[in-house]
Parts: sequence; structure tokens; C-alpha cells
Amino acid sequence: MRTIYILWLRQIKKYLRSKSRIVGSLGQPILYLVALGYGLGSIYAKGGGGSYIQFLAPGIIGMSILFTAIFSGIEIIWDKQFGFLKETLVAPVSRFNIMLGRTLGGATVAGIQGIIVLIIATFVGFRPTNLALIIPAMIFMFLIALLFTALGTAIASKLNDMQGFQLIMNFLVMPIFFLSGALFPLTGLPKIIEIITKINPLSYGIDGLRGTLINAATFSLWTDFTVLALVTLACIAVGAYFFSKIEA
Repeated sequence: MRTIYILWLRQIKKYLRSKSRIVGSLGQPILYLVALGYGLGSIYAKGGGGSYIQFLAPGIIGMSILFTAIFSGIEIIWDKQFGFLKETLVAPVSRFNIMLGRTLGGATVAGIQGIIVLIIATFVGFRPTNLALIIPAMIFMFLIALLFTALGTAIASKLNDMQGFQLIMNFLVMPIFFLSGALFPLTGLPKIIEIITKINPLSYGIDGLRGTLINAATFSLWTDFTVLALVTLACIAVGAYFFSKIEA
């Protein structure tokens, strides 16, 4: 447990010390909120959807968590290249504890990022409909963060350099984001897109955020939570397995 705590705390301190990283990671969510929220707001309202900012904000919170979490996992590749990971792996501690500590730390950082974006969203017009559900919303944020940090760890454990990073971004992370319902409703879609969104775990995370923040879930909150929790446990197991196979 001490190893898990130390690695968890190390990830958080590393994030908080990097002011440029914090500011830089907020650029994309703010751009999406302002450009899409106001740019498409009138069209969305004319279609009978109400305020697009209200609809969009949970999706952008999920996007921010997704990217931060994936990057936290991918940092393992940097640690491999510069020898930091080798120093950790040769320590007389369980590799599962090392992986879990890093994953919890990265997930906490991604969760903090999501909370910051939620606060920023309120300045551009977003208003949660029930403040009592903020805590459940944070639980969904942390599950999303934990899921994709573990996924990033699993991917990074199999890569030896950053050459495959663009491949991961273009063929995994971006489709996960765009086909999650973050930018559009999950109803009335073409059949093939509907199937993809239903097997996309981020869809349930963002739907859970919409259900808790604006009371507009497509699925039930229990369905969102159950699917997200099960996929998260599966990704942690896969990530732990691949991480245990890294050669020191």
C-alpha cells in the first residue's frame, strides 16, 4: 500500500508542478466549449434541442478527462526511454502495486482536470440542474479517468517508443471521443453508428455525466455505472498483465 500511495502522490505532485501543462491542457476544452457551444448553439436551439452549451459541456468534460488519462498512461513510454521505469521496476515491490499506483495517480490528475473544465464551463453558460448530483458526477469522472489511464498503461506497456503514438491518437483515441455522443445525441443515429456508440465505453461515461449534471441520460445511470465499472476493472486487469511483462 505504501508503494501505491507514493506513486499516486508522485503523479499528482508532478502535475501540480507543471503549470504550463495545466494551462496547455485547458486550451482544447475551452476552444470546443466556446467555438462549438456558441457557433452551433443557434442551430441546435432551432432544432428543438435547447441550449447546446448545456448539452455540450458534459461531453467536453469527458473529452478532457479522456485525453489527460491516456497521456498519463502513455508517459510510461517516456519513462522507458529515459530509464526512469527501470529504476522503479528493479525495486523489491509488486509490479501490480507499481502499475496501480501510477494508474490511480494518473486517474486523479485526469479527474482534477475534469473538475477544472466543469468550473470553466460555468463561466461560459453551463448550469448543472441538480447540485446534489455533483458528487455522483465526480464518481463518473473518476471512473472515466481510471478506465483510460489503465488503457493508456496497457498500450504503453506494449510500445517501446513514441512512433506508434500518432497511430494510437488517430485510430483509437479520436474515434473513441467522436463516437461517444460527446458532440451529438445518441438517439436517431444510423444503425452502424448506433452500434459503435453502444460498444464505446466512453459513451456510458458521458451519458452518466449528462444524467447527473443536466438530467438528460439516454441510458439509466445504473447502466452507465455498471458498464463503466466493469470495463474499468477489465482494463486494469489487462494493464496489470501487460505491465508485468515489461522487461526491466
